[in-house]
Amino acid sequence: MGRILALDYGSKRTGIAITDELKLIASGLTTVSTSELMDFLKKYIASEKVELVLVGEPKQKDGTHSSIEEEIQKFLKKFFNIFPNLEVKRVDERYTSKMAFQTMIDSGLKKKQRQNKALVDEISATIILQEYLYNK
Repeated sequence: MGRILALDYGSKRTGIAITDELKLIASGLTTVSTSELMDFLKKYIASEKVELVLVGEPKQKDGTHSSIEEEIQKFLKKFFNIFPNLEVKRVDERYTSKMAFQTMIDSGLKKKQRQNKALVDEISATIILQEYLYNK
């Protein structure tokens, strides 16, 4: 059995979340610099069995793609060249950053801790993954 990996792709940082082997629990894994993302994924996928990768699909309120979609498409092209047999699904990520920030407030993090954008990205990836698990 393989895990499901979720990416909250950003131009500077990418939040990453992963499931357990039974695919029941979504957990934040880390946040990496987007420039180092492919190297991270090569190492991680070589050491862990990943059967599916979810990539957030940022959309505007009206359903049109966000401006970062062009960068995501370039990333996906590289990804498919390196991992041609790994399944990738896109997941609507509207409002995940707001939900992540609210999660930080609800969990009692202090204002200074909530300013950690890397943590917001990691929580956003976890929300993307958890939503997928709920709806599959």
